[in-house]
Amino acid sequence: MRLSIASLLLSSTAAYAFSDTSPFILLSTSKLDLPQTAQLQSSASLTKSLSSLLSSCPTTRYALVSQPNLHAADIRDDSGECHMPNLCRAATASASVYTVAEVAGQLGSSSLDSLISTACASAGKTVEVTEVELRHLPALRTGLGEKEVDQRRTVLADNDYELGQLLSTLGDDYTVLLFSDPNEFKAYEPSFVEPMRTDLKRRAEGQPVYVGRRASNATDHRGLFEKYQFFTPGIFMGLIAAIVLLSILYVGLQGLSSLEVSYGAFDKEMGPAAQKKQL
Repeated sequence: MRLSIASLLLSSTAAYAFSDTSPFILLSTSKLDLPQTAQLQSSASLTKSLSSLLSSCPTTRYALVSQPNLHAADIRDDSGECHMPNLCRAATASASVYTVAEVAGQLGSSSLDSLISTACASAGKTVEVTEVELRHLPALRTGLGEKEVDQRRTVLADNDYELGQLLSTLGDDYTVLLFSDPNEFKAYEPSFVEPMRTDLKRRAEGQPVYVGRRASNATDHRGLFEKYQFFTPGIFMGLIAAIVLLSILYVGLQGLSSLEVSYGAFDKEMGPAAQKKQL
Protein backbone atom coordinates (compact mmCIF):
# COMPACT_ATOMS: atom_id res chain seq x y z
CA MET A 1 0.00 0.00 0.00
CA ARG A 2 2.80 2.39 0.84
CA LEU A 3 4.32 1.68 -2.56
CA SER A 4 1.34 3.24 -4.29
CA ILE A 5 2.40 6.76 -3.39
CA ALA A 6 5.91 5.96 -4.55
CA SER A 7 4.59 4.71 -7.88
CA LEU A 8 3.05 8.12 -8.45
CA LEU A 9 6.38 9.79 -7.82
CA LEU A 10 8.54 7.63 -10.06
CA SER A 11 10.52 10.28 -11.90
CA SER A 12 10.16 13.78 -13.21
CA THR A 13 10.96 12.70 -16.77
CA ALA A 14 7.76 10.67 -16.94
CA ALA A 15 5.75 13.65 -15.79
CA TYR A 16 7.26 15.96 -18.38
CA ALA A 17 6.55 13.39 -21.10
CA PHE A 18 2.79 14.01 -20.77
CA SER A 19 2.38 17.73 -20.25
CA ASP A 20 -1.36 17.51 -20.89
CA THR A 21 -1.97 15.04 -18.05
CA SER A 22 -2.15 15.46 -14.29
CA PRO A 23 -1.79 13.29 -11.16
CA PHE A 24 -4.53 12.02 -8.88
CA ILE A 25 -4.23 11.01 -5.23
CA LEU A 26 -6.85 9.52 -2.91
CA LEU A 27 -6.13 9.31 0.81
CA SER A 28 -8.59 7.66 3.17
CA THR A 29 -8.65 6.71 6.83
CA SER A 30 -10.89 3.79 5.87
CA LYS A 31 -9.55 0.45 4.67
CA LEU A 32 -10.48 0.21 0.99
CA ASP A 33 -10.22 -2.67 -1.44
CA LEU A 34 -7.72 -1.06 -3.81
CA PRO A 35 -7.55 -2.37 -7.39
CA GLN A 36 -4.41 -2.69 -9.46
CA THR A 37 -3.59 0.78 -10.70
CA ALA A 38 -2.38 1.72 -14.16
CA GLN A 39 -0.28 4.86 -13.87
CA LEU A 40 -1.67 6.26 -17.13
CA GLN A 41 -5.46 6.41 -17.24
CA SER A 42 -8.18 8.41 -18.87
CA SER A 43 -10.51 10.47 -16.72
CA ALA A 44 -13.40 8.18 -17.67
CA SER A 45 -11.49 5.10 -16.53
CA LEU A 46 -10.50 6.77 -13.27
CA THR A 47 -14.07 7.87 -12.60
CA LYS A 48 -15.22 4.29 -13.02
CA SER A 49 -12.59 3.07 -10.54
CA LEU A 50 -13.54 5.76 -8.02
CA SER A 51 -17.20 4.86 -8.35
CA SER A 52 -16.32 1.32 -7.30
CA LEU A 53 -13.99 2.43 -4.49
CA LEU A 54 -16.48 4.86 -2.96
CA SER A 55 -19.65 2.86 -3.58
CA SER A 56 -19.93 2.00 0.13
CA CYS A 57 -19.44 5.65 1.20
CA PRO A 58 -16.56 4.65 3.52
CA THR A 59 -16.17 7.92 5.48
CA THR A 60 -18.29 10.79 6.75
CA ARG A 61 -16.07 13.59 5.47
CA TYR A 62 -14.74 14.19 1.98
CA ALA A 63 -12.33 16.87 0.81
CA LEU A 64 -12.04 17.65 -2.89
CA VAL A 65 -8.75 19.48 -3.33
CA SER A 66 -8.01 21.02 -6.73
CA GLN A 67 -4.40 21.96 -7.47
CA PRO A 68 -4.37 23.49 -10.96
CA ASN A 69 -1.34 22.83 -13.18
CA LEU A 70 0.11 20.15 -10.89
CA HIS A 71 2.44 17.45 -12.24
CA ALA A 72 3.81 14.32 -10.60
CA ALA A 73 7.33 15.78 -10.72
CA ASP A 74 6.17 18.65 -8.50
CA ILE A 75 5.54 16.27 -5.61
CA ARG A 76 8.81 14.36 -5.63
CA ASP A 77 11.89 14.86 -7.83
CA ASP A 78 14.42 12.37 -9.19
CA SER A 79 16.44 12.48 -5.98
CA GLY A 80 13.43 11.32 -3.98
CA GLU A 81 12.92 14.61 -2.15
CA CYS A 82 9.27 15.34 -1.38
CA HIS A 83 8.24 18.92 -2.16
CA MET A 84 4.84 18.52 -0.47
CA PRO A 85 5.74 17.21 3.01
CA ASN A 86 2.23 17.53 4.43
CA LEU A 87 0.84 15.44 1.59
CA CYS A 88 3.58 12.83 1.95
CA ARG A 89 3.05 12.55 5.72
CA ALA A 90 -0.70 12.21 5.23
CA ALA A 91 -0.12 9.44 2.68
CA THR A 92 2.10 7.56 5.12
CA ALA A 93 -0.48 7.86 7.90
CA SER A 94 -3.49 6.92 5.75
CA ALA A 95 -5.06 3.48 5.80
CA SER A 96 -5.65 3.54 2.04
CA VAL A 97 -3.77 5.36 -0.70
CA TYR A 98 -4.85 5.23 -4.34
CA THR A 99 -2.79 7.14 -6.90
CA VAL A 100 -2.56 7.62 -10.64
CA ALA A 101 0.50 9.43 -11.97
CA GLU A 102 -0.97 10.56 -15.29
CA VAL A 103 -4.67 11.22 -15.84
CA ALA A 104 -5.64 12.25 -19.36
CA GLY A 105 -8.79 14.29 -19.65
CA GLN A 106 -10.85 16.62 -17.53
CA LEU A 107 -11.51 15.77 -13.89
CA GLY A 108 -13.37 18.42 -11.92
CA SER A 109 -14.92 18.98 -8.51
CA SER A 110 -18.48 18.85 -9.82
CA SER A 111 -18.15 15.34 -11.25
CA LEU A 112 -16.45 14.03 -8.11
CA ASP A 113 -19.02 15.68 -5.86
CA SER A 114 -21.81 14.11 -7.89
CA LEU A 115 -20.12 10.72 -7.65
CA ILE A 116 -19.81 10.94 -3.85
CA SER A 117 -23.36 12.24 -3.39
CA THR A 118 -24.80 9.41 -5.48
CA ALA A 119 -22.82 6.72 -3.64
CA CYS A 120 -23.65 8.02 -0.16
CA ALA A 121 -27.31 8.57 -1.02
CA SER A 122 -27.53 4.96 -2.16
CA ALA A 123 -25.88 3.87 1.10
CA GLY A 124 -28.29 6.01 3.12
CA LYS A 125 -25.53 8.09 4.72
CA THR A 126 -25.20 11.81 5.31
CA VAL A 127 -21.74 13.15 4.58
CA GLU A 128 -19.88 16.45 4.52
CA VAL A 129 -18.11 17.40 1.29
CA THR A 130 -15.59 20.25 1.27
CA GLU A 131 -14.23 21.74 -1.95
CA VAL A 132 -10.88 23.54 -1.89
CA GLU A 133 -9.11 25.13 -4.85
CA LEU A 134 -5.45 25.85 -4.23
CA ARG A 135 -3.48 28.59 -5.90
CA HIS A 136 -2.68 27.99 -9.57
CA LEU A 137 0.93 26.92 -10.12
CA PRO A 138 2.97 28.95 -12.64
CA ALA A 139 3.29 27.43 -16.10
CA LEU A 140 5.62 24.44 -16.43
CA ARG A 141 7.77 24.40 -19.55
CA THR A 142 11.24 23.37 -20.63
CA GLY A 143 14.08 25.80 -20.15
CA LEU A 144 12.66 27.51 -17.08
CA GLY A 145 15.01 29.95 -15.38
CA GLU A 146 16.02 29.63 -11.75
CA LYS A 147 13.69 32.46 -10.77
CA GLU A 148 10.66 30.78 -12.36
CA VAL A 149 11.50 27.43 -10.76
CA ASP A 150 11.81 29.04 -7.32
CA GLN A 151 8.53 30.87 -7.83
CA ARG A 152 6.75 27.63 -8.72
CA ARG A 153 8.17 25.84 -5.69
CA THR A 154 7.19 28.74 -3.43
CA VAL A 155 3.58 28.56 -4.58
CA LEU A 156 3.63 24.78 -4.19
CA ALA A 157 4.97 25.08 -0.63
CA ASP A 158 2.24 27.57 0.27
CA ASN A 159 -0.40 25.26 -1.16
CA ASP A 160 1.03 22.30 0.76
CA TYR A 161 0.79 24.33 3.97
CA GLU A 162 -2.86 25.10 3.21
CA LEU A 163 -3.44 21.41 2.55
CA GLY A 164 -1.89 20.57 5.92
CA GLN A 165 -4.23 23.04 7.62
CA LEU A 166 -7.18 21.37 5.91
CA LEU A 167 -6.10 17.88 6.96
CA SER A 168 -5.82 18.98 10.57
CA THR A 169 -9.51 19.93 10.61
CA LEU A 170 -10.91 16.72 9.11
CA GLY A 171 -10.59 14.56 12.20
CA ASP A 172 -10.01 10.82 11.94
CA ASP A 173 -12.73 9.81 9.47
CA TYR A 174 -12.12 11.36 6.08
CA THR A 175 -11.28 10.80 2.44
CA VAL A 176 -9.20 13.31 0.49
CA LEU A 177 -9.19 13.46 -3.29
CA LEU A 178 -6.37 15.57 -4.72
CA PHE A 179 -6.56 16.23 -8.44
CA SER A 180 -5.49 18.74 -11.05
CA ASP A 181 -6.94 19.88 -14.30
CA PRO A 182 -4.54 19.53 -17.25
CA ASN A 183 -2.76 22.59 -18.62
CA GLU A 184 -5.25 24.91 -20.25
CA PHE A 185 -3.95 26.50 -23.44
CA LYS A 186 -6.11 29.51 -24.30
CA ALA A 187 -6.43 30.67 -27.87
CA TYR A 188 -4.49 33.81 -28.71
CA GLU A 189 -6.60 36.95 -28.66
CA PRO A 190 -5.13 40.03 -30.40
CA SER A 191 -4.76 43.14 -28.30
CA PHE A 192 -6.18 45.36 -31.05
CA VAL A 193 -9.84 45.44 -32.02
CA GLU A 194 -11.86 47.40 -34.53
CA PRO A 195 -13.34 50.68 -33.23
CA MET A 196 -16.89 49.56 -33.96
CA ARG A 197 -16.33 46.25 -32.18
CA THR A 198 -14.98 48.10 -29.16
CA ASP A 199 -17.97 50.44 -29.12
CA LEU A 200 -20.42 47.54 -29.33
CA LYS A 201 -18.63 45.76 -26.51
CA ARG A 202 -18.74 48.90 -24.39
CA ARG A 203 -22.46 49.29 -25.02
CA ALA A 204 -23.12 45.64 -24.24
CA GLU A 205 -21.31 45.88 -20.92
CA GLY A 206 -23.01 49.14 -19.85
CA GLN A 207 -26.51 49.61 -18.50
CA PRO A 208 -29.20 50.45 -21.07
CA VAL A 209 -30.21 54.12 -21.23
CA TYR A 210 -33.72 54.83 -22.48
CA VAL A 211 -34.88 57.99 -24.27
CA GLY A 212 -36.22 60.50 -21.79
CA ARG A 213 -34.54 58.72 -18.86
CA ARG A 214 -31.14 58.82 -17.33
CA ALA A 215 -28.95 55.80 -16.64
CA SER A 216 -30.31 55.68 -13.10
CA ASN A 217 -33.84 55.24 -14.55
CA ALA A 218 -34.95 58.58 -12.98
CA THR A 219 -37.43 60.50 -15.11
CA ASP A 220 -35.83 63.51 -16.82
CA HIS A 221 -38.13 66.55 -16.66
CA ARG A 222 -35.86 68.94 -18.54
CA GLY A 223 -37.08 70.75 -21.61
CA LEU A 224 -36.43 69.59 -25.16
CA PHE A 225 -33.75 72.23 -25.81
CA GLU A 226 -32.06 71.42 -22.49
CA LYS A 227 -31.78 67.70 -23.15
CA TYR A 228 -30.58 67.92 -26.75
CA GLN A 229 -28.02 70.14 -28.48
CA PHE A 230 -29.47 71.24 -31.81
CA PHE A 231 -26.78 73.74 -32.85
CA THR A 232 -23.34 72.26 -32.73
CA PRO A 233 -20.32 74.49 -33.49
CA GLY A 234 -20.13 73.09 -37.03
CA ILE A 235 -23.76 73.80 -37.79
CA PHE A 236 -23.48 77.31 -36.30
CA MET A 237 -20.43 78.18 -38.44
CA GLY A 238 -22.15 76.80 -41.53
CA LEU A 239 -25.20 78.99 -40.94
CA ILE A 240 -23.04 82.12 -40.51
CA ALA A 241 -21.18 81.38 -43.76
CA ALA A 242 -24.48 80.79 -45.59
CA ILE A 243 -25.87 84.13 -44.36
CA VAL A 244 -22.75 85.99 -45.54
CA LEU A 245 -22.87 84.35 -48.98
CA LEU A 246 -26.59 85.04 -49.36
CA SER A 247 -25.99 88.71 -48.43
CA ILE A 248 -23.32 89.03 -51.12
CA LEU A 249 -25.60 87.37 -53.65
CA TYR A 250 -28.43 89.71 -52.70
CA VAL A 251 -26.27 92.83 -53.13
CA GLY A 252 -25.06 91.60 -56.51
CA LEU A 253 -28.57 90.93 -57.74
CA GLN A 254 -29.72 94.34 -56.52
CA GLY A 255 -26.86 96.01 -58.42
CA LEU A 256 -27.72 94.20 -61.63
CA SER A 257 -31.38 95.07 -61.34
CA SER A 258 -30.61 98.80 -60.85
CA LEU A 259 -28.83 99.18 -64.20
CA GLU A 260 -30.95 101.24 -66.75
CA VAL A 261 -30.09 101.59 -70.43
CA SER A 262 -32.25 103.64 -72.85
CA TYR A 263 -33.60 101.97 -75.91
CA GLY A 264 -32.09 104.63 -78.21
CA ALA A 265 -28.56 103.98 -77.01
CA PHE A 266 -28.31 101.08 -79.37
CA ASP A 267 -29.93 102.74 -82.38
CA LYS A 268 -27.32 103.88 -84.98
CA GLU A 269 -27.78 105.15 -88.54
CA MET A 270 -26.17 102.87 -91.02
CA GLY A 271 -25.35 103.39 -94.65
CA PRO A 272 -23.91 106.27 -96.81
CA ALA A 273 -25.95 108.98 -95.11
CA ALA A 274 -24.52 108.16 -91.70
CA GLN A 275 -20.97 108.19 -93.09
CA LYS A 276 -21.46 111.67 -94.61
CA LYS A 277 -22.66 112.99 -91.27
CA GLN A 278 -19.55 111.70 -89.60
CA LEU A 279 -17.37 113.50 -92.18
